[in-house]
Amino acid sequence: MMRAFCQVDVFTDVPYRGNPLAVVVDGEGLSTEDMRRFAAWTNLSETTFLLPPAAPEADYQVRIFTPTGELPFAGHPTLGTCHAWLEAGGVPREDGEITQECGAGLIRLRRTDAGLAFQAPPLLRSGPVEDELVELVSEALRIPRDDMVDVEWADNGPGWVAVLLADADAVLAVRPGPVPHDVGVVGPYPEGSPCAFELRAFTPVHGTTVEDPVTGSLNASVAQWLLRTGRATAPYVASQGAALGRAGRVHVSTGEQGEVWVGGSVVTCVSGRVVL
Repeated sequence: MMRAFCQVDVFTDVPYRGNPLAVVVDGEGLSTEDMRRFAAWTNLSETTFLLPPAAPEADYQVRIFTPTGELPFAGHPTLGTCHAWLEAGGVPREDGEITQECGAGLIRLRRTDAGLAFQAPPLLRSGPVEDELVELVSEALRIPRDDMVDVEWADNGPGWVAVLLADADAVLAVRPGPVPHDVGVVGPYPEGSPCAFELRAFTPVHGTTVEDPVTGSLNASVAQWLLRTGRATAPYVASQGAALGRAGRVHVSTGEQGEVWVGGSVVTCVSGRVVL
């Protein structure tokens, strides 16, 4: 069966400078195995499948797959899938918001001047990281423990250990070995710079380390940490992907109730139909 398909680039308004995402716009009728097989074939960090919502409050449902498994939530697939839904004719509700149904529940989205934004899910775990794990992360990142300004859990699903370094240059200089856990590294730019922070995201895969170009979930969790500790004020723009030749821009803001919103631009790079 031929199905509508697109490949989009997230957290950028310039094609091929952000984080790519494959979206099967009509996923209805596909089995879990069908989805897993296709996601493994695209070999992108994530592939999503748009489905009719099961929850009456939702505008659409999405399932999110890596090449090896399914995720309950991820940031750049949330923005990229919403972009694809809108391009396919989806219409926001009267208040302008869009509600996505996924494995993590219902996620609020809205249009912004910077593109699209999702409300950051609450942290599942925060606070100090065990000393033993901190030492392992220090060794993996090849950074002396004393050069880590702070280390905290910033777990909103993927289980991020967040490491704050002195500045953005220190973040860009990291050359990691195999990491023991999902690790996010962040450092500030000088005041008055176009971006407030530089981030990098490292994930262990089969004994090696993979760096993600631009990571919505990490930016969401790190934003809550930085805002809570007074190290950041919203709104701000974070940079990610420079070490990989990308130019991701993540826009962080807060709402009337203090909730954190994470957003950016999305561009369509490939559009057509796929046999599934």
